[in-house]
Amino acid sequence: MLNQFSRTELLLGKTAMEKLASSRVAVFGIGGVGGYTVEALVRSGLGAVDLIDDDKVCLTNINRQIYATRKTVGKYKVDVAEERIKEINPNAIVRTYKTFYTPETAGEFDFSQYDYVVDAIDTVTGKIALVMQAQAAGTPIISSMGAGNKLNPTAFEVADIFETSVCPLAKVMRRELSKRGVKALKVVYSKEPPLTPSESDEQGAHTKRKTPGSTAFVPSVVGLIIAGEAIKDLIK
Repeated sequence: MLNQFSRTELLLGKTAMEKLASSRVAVFGIGGVGGYTVEALVRSGLGAVDLIDDDKVCLTNINRQIYATRKTVGKYKVDVAEERIKEINPNAIVRTYKTFYTPETAGEFDFSQYDYVVDAIDTVTGKIALVMQAQAAGTPIISSMGAGNKLNPTAFEVADIFETSVCPLAKVMRRELSKRGVKALKVVYSKEPPLTPSESDEQGAHTKRKTPGSTAFVPSVVGLIIAGEAIKDLIK
């Protein structure tokens, strides 16, 4: 019997589709990268997804975030995402958290409940905490490195964090994870040197760092690569 996932099943097979339908993935950060990750996971037949993000859609999100439109400005991203997910697959189980993940809020989440974790947040402290919490629970995790200030979507690749180079965020993560005894972490990163953005009146909600520039075609590609890796790992 045909359904919305029939074309995917032609490639992955029935057993893989059943695995996806019974899997639960937590996506931390559903902005430019994480939003497209969620979109691809849900359109691939993922049965349950946890969405963690405390931000509301703003006007400057429209250039790159799949949940950002003129109609959704001012709404919580997780609420907009849940509504869209239900339009794609009414049977999907969606859990939303209007929470900014930090080492202080980490205790709100039980990683043993997840089959997979996606790190699509921006702060180094949060990313490190995600990795440590996932590894302590034995839950697979994939982490997005820097996607801002870059223009070449074809330069992104999947690698272990300790095999990365050039990317400034990956450099910091390598150092901090090494201090903590972490031996491996799957990441998506690019060797493209980041550009220096122009001055902006905008500032990130949770950081004092300079607002990065971004495009419609870089974060989306990173998000889709992450989704592909998650699906591949879930159906092994």
